[in-house]
Amino acid sequence: MATGIRDKVAIIGMGCTRFGERWDVGAEELMVEAYEECIADAGIAPREIGAAWMGTCFDEISVGKSALPMAITLRLPFIPVTRVENFCATGTEAFRGACYAVAAGAYDFCLALGVEKLKDTGYGGLPSFVGSNSGSLTWQWFPNMTAPGSFAQLASAYAAKYRIPDQDLKRAMAHVSAKSHANGVLNPKAHLRKAVTEEQVMAAPIIAHPLGLFDCCGVSDGAACAIVTTPEIARRMGKKDLVSVKSLQLALSNGEEMGYNDWDGEHFLTTSTASRKAYQEAGITNPREELSMMEVHDCFSITELVTMEDLHISARGQAIRDIMDGFFDRDGRIPCQVDGGLKCFGHPIGASGLRMLYEMYLQLHGRAGERQLDNPRYGLTHNLGGFPSMNICSIAIVGRHGE
Repeated sequence: MATGIRDKVAIIGMGCTRFGERWDVGAEELMVEAYEECIADAGIAPREIGAAWMGTCFDEISVGKSALPMAITLRLPFIPVTRVENFCATGTEAFRGACYAVAAGAYDFCLALGVEKLKDTGYGGLPSFVGSNSGSLTWQWFPNMTAPGSFAQLASAYAAKYRIPDQDLKRAMAHVSAKSHANGVLNPKAHLRKAVTEEQVMAAPIIAHPLGLFDCCGVSDGAACAIVTTPEIARRMGKKDLVSVKSLQLALSNGEEMGYNDWDGEHFLTTSTASRKAYQEAGITNPREELSMMEVHDCFSITELVTMEDLHISARGQAIRDIMDGFFDRDGRIPCQVDGGLKCFGHPIGASGLRMLYEMYLQLHGRAGERQLDNPRYGLTHNLGGFPSMNICSIAIVGRHGE
């Protein structure tokens, strides 16, 4: 009977670039920047890596269609290297491949790396998928759809279902954004490091009602990576205070949301499903009490708000109350986006999931500097790719080994 991978995999090294408009470097330099920090942290030689996974979403823009650019750039020792892509879950998908390979006993050490170079394209937002299979899907099913437009519909549906006045919803979304910007000020690797007030957020130009400029995350370049092994090997290396993987879950839409059913557009079925499975795998029975911190997919402020309910932390229709009470602030019960989130890092797609895990890893080791939390136990990361009506959700939970 399957038991999952709880405490079967330990993270022994991680690295992350500075995110931003990295005009000075290409994807290859970003990979090297993250990898050098990671392998030094792990304390192993490159020849000890048994297999690697590279996550990048826009292949033609960043590094091409294969994993060869990563193998060549990092001079990996003629090992299996696999390129993966799963929309915004791409970074976590690379991590999942590495973790499962170690848990299966196929390799002692595996590398997961995510990278995306977006600023060179000249797009203000994410590039389109025109010409690809996913592009055909997008243009046939959603010919006039934009990311801000679809998530604005999520906000409107949420407000309508729970009868939330427009200003109350905007104020809660403004608090989400202001909170993340305050956290980002403390992070030298964040793209945007300037605090904003709730009033500034609410007064910003509207992009797609009710979403304003500060309700939308930016576009960045970046890379992040991890090296994993078994806890037994990590201990033999002399590693202490191990950070282990408690659960990894992935849920993809099956078309049900777009069918004739009870879904009314105000939450994500994938997140609700994946989080339940993740808690079960991790042995968490009350996430509101047991989680210490979170990094969630705040592509838009409304996404973070709704996600608090899909993660079964806030009751349905009550996330606004928790947000305004400071429950998810850095000094609140479960700090969310303690490193600044997508709001301050931007979203180089292949890198985001591993960047989130990087923050959890630093926090659990007490190495997060000014933003260090007091004695965290469990950290959750959440990625969401696609539209509310068709999406991919990945959940990872990490924590102290054996707890």
